[in-house]
Amino acid sequence: MARYTGPKVKISRRLGVNVFENDKGSRALNKRPYPPGEHGRSRRRQPSEYLLQLQEKQKAKYIYGVLERQFSNLFKEAARQKGVTGENMLRMLEQRLDNVVFRAGWASTRPQARQFVGHGMVDVNGKRVDIPSYRVRVGDVISLRTKARQMIVIRHNLDTLDRLKPAWLNVGDEGFAVTVAELPTRAQIDVPVREQLIVELYSK
Repeated sequence: MARYTGPKVKISRRLGVNVFENDKGSRALNKRPYPPGEHGRSRRRQPSEYLLQLQEKQKAKYIYGVLERQFSNLFKEAARQKGVTGENMLRMLEQRLDNVVFRAGWASTRPQARQFVGHGMVDVNGKRVDIPSYRVRVGDVISLRTKARQMIVIRHNLDTLDRLKPAWLNVGDEGFAVTVAELPTRAQIDVPVREQLIVELYSK
């Protein structure tokens, strides 16, 4: 199962956003809110149009934990669908099972949610699914397995994370299950990504 394993703080500082949503990234951005490297603080050049487009793509990739080929294939699929391509793309990323686990508040970060799914701790409609990229659909019930519900880390996340559940997910079973009530709209997706720049990048 491929995933990014490089330096996370450098990526966050380069893009100016805590893309991995961890405490270390937040502290680094608060302390040094400029790109890493010898010349990070002295950059004065106006970023090119291509650089801005590339940075938005990189943000989306790292936030959702998708590699380059996966992201490219997902964009092509989004472009074939009816509607606005950028919004289609973000909606499909939100439908990933690891993202739903994160949105449900069971995991503190998306990488942790990916780990939970990969370890077989999540059921979809009563069947175990261990593929983080699995795309949920309207009506699907995503729940934690019995052993996972007793784990200290998950109970701690449920008790301490003050994360607002998105309107497209209905919470049930004392917080241990969520149902996909509808597909997310752009207004319900709170990621700091300008998807139109990604569309422009791939349209070249």
